[in-house]
Amino acid sequence: MYKEFVENAEQEQDSYKGKDKMYVAIDCIIFGFDAGSLKLLIFKRRVEPLKGEWSLIGSFVNLDEDVSAAAGRVLEEITGLKDVFMEELKTYGAADRDPGYRVISIGQYALIRLNEYDRKLVEAHGAVWHDVDKLPSLVLDHDQMVQDALEKLKAKARFQPIGFELLPEKFTIPQLQSLYEAIYQKELDSRNFRKKVMSYNVLIKLDEKDKSSSKRGAFLYKFDHARYKKLLQSGYNFEI
Repeated sequence: MYKEFVENAEQEQDSYKGKDKMYVAIDCIIFGFDAGSLKLLIFKRRVEPLKGEWSLIGSFVNLDEDVSAAAGRVLEEITGLKDVFMEELKTYGAADRDPGYRVISIGQYALIRLNEYDRKLVEAHGAVWHDVDKLPSLVLDHDQMVQDALEKLKAKARFQPIGFELLPEKFTIPQLQSLYEAIYQKELDSRNFRKKVMSYNVLIKLDEKDKSSSKRGAFLYKFDHARYKKLLQSGYNFEI
């Protein structure tokens, strides 16, 4: 019995030999929000093939590195941020997707606050923010990755308030509505939107106003993370 076990183990080890090798990469779809527009962080590719063309920001996964760790590493290297919302999107594995070599890429989308990232670090990497509805053509299958990430963001935003990951810590209800309009790519009725978001009781009204757009100003709010977690654990539906 033991001899048979050893022989099977050796055969399994031999099955790894002589196989074609390929790379595993991660590509980060990094979203931000500013001035009523959803933004995407992209840069011009610095290596061949397709050097000089617009690209998502990514990297190969190291042999001793988890895929999620590789995504976090790239995000920190580019923006200086840690512990932001990041989620795996899907795997892109078409045999001819990369003319340089056989590469499988795992898309990861992230949501960051534009008032928190390291601007000098982003500039040093040659990365820039573009409105998602005015993007230049991207290399490889990166256009498809962006579309997939936008669809995922839309779907998830309907049932979880992940949009708050894109707003500053303090925000107005009009700013929140503007964000969701950018995500859904359509206008929302102001009265219905306010009624809906206030009904969830996950916003904390502050004794401060934003007077940047009018003398009267609009009250600022904060997101109540503790209450949201309790409601989420109870199975509460946050459809907006």
